[in-house]
Amino acid sequence: MRLLKQLIVVAAVALAGSQAVAVVGWNAPLTLILGLGTAVLALLAYRWIVGRTEKRAVTELARTGAAGALGRGALLGAGMFAAVIANIAFLGGYRVLGWGSLAGAVALFGFMAAAAVTEELLFRGILFRIVEGRLGTWGALTLTSLLFGLSHLFNAHASLWGAIAIAIEAGGMLGAAYAATRSLWLPIGLHFGWNYAEGAIFGTEVSGSNTPDGLLHGAMSGPTLLSGGEFGPEASLYTVLAGMIATIVFMWLARRRGHIVPRRRRAAAVAPAATASIVQGGADPAATVDR
Repeated sequence: MRLLKQLIVVAAVALAGSQAVAVVGWNAPLTLILGLGTAVLALLAYRWIVGRTEKRAVTELARTGAAGALGRGALLGAGMFAAVIANIAFLGGYRVLGWGSLAGAVALFGFMAAAAVTEELLFRGILFRIVEGRLGTWGALTLTSLLFGLSHLFNAHASLWGAIAIAIEAGGMLGAAYAATRSLWLPIGLHFGWNYAEGAIFGTEVSGSNTPDGLLHGAMSGPTLLSGGEFGPEASLYTVLAGMIATIVFMWLARRRGHIVPRRRRAAAVAPAATASIVQGGADPAATVDR
């Protein structure tokens, strides 16, 4: 029941925000304000409903170290996309046609902030975290990655391959980032940095979502497996490879830090000390298999 309540509250904020952004038609200042407002309201709504339904401190959104984790995530996401697009350009799959739009880059800041926050709260903060208590970390990573990929089938220019690519590269990487840190700030920053660099800096399509040009007016060409086609670079094999590498690194960190949660049927066999070490943010060990 708590899963449903949490999803409804956060999804309602996300839906209201997306509808408001659609109404203003990419007006730069209004989209920026509405996008940032949606992100803030979603965070507040998540804190409220999780605290109310789980009777605990919402440690995955702890304020201590939040700015640093967001910044590191954003730099990592932007850097990863820059490396991917550079490789695609080297093989002739991306070229810059000219300057794009400063207004578009401003609008996309708000739009991408709202998207990164609401999607991470829904998929990693609620689904991953609660499912993990029953299926374990690997089960939660697999299920939420698939759901994250399928959710992108509703985007313009969506394709089955694009959804599969998103599931592997983004669903896996972002879920693993949460598992490694037990905080939502790093995956939020990582998600935002990647998307902002993709659309607002390099001017490429973001998951087939028909966003306006960013600072550059970029064009993709060549085989779909290289460029990603109309769906954008996220359907490129280069992006899939980069996401897989990041997922492996984050899961290695999660294992090293003792953050891997076992499946519920095996939880009884875990020693109390080991169980305590995998609980996010120092929460009650009993909540590891019940959340």
